[in-house]
Amino acid sequence: MSSSITSDINSHIASRGGSYPAWYIGIAARPRERLFSDHGVSEQHGAWIYRDAGSEAAARLIEKHFIALGCRGGDGGGGVATKYVYAFRMN
Repeated sequence: MSSSITSDINSHIASRGGSYPAWYIGIAARPRERLFSDHGVSEQHGAWIYRDAGSEAAARLIEKHFIALGCRGGDGGGGVATKYVYAFRMN
């Protein structure tokens, strides 16, 4: 698991407020589409982050880590092209 990505997401959550259960974590091949089209997160006003984990396996490990901490989401999505981890604060 990439500690720099985990650290980035932890720092983002801490700076944007809310506890882990207030945040959704997911993985995607096209994170901007997932965030702004599928989840309806505001690009300008929402609290969101995404990072390239380099591989599907790495993305899944990071996702599971944050789900274990209490973030919302599931660990069954994505596919072989999925290498991004994204998170957003739910409204």
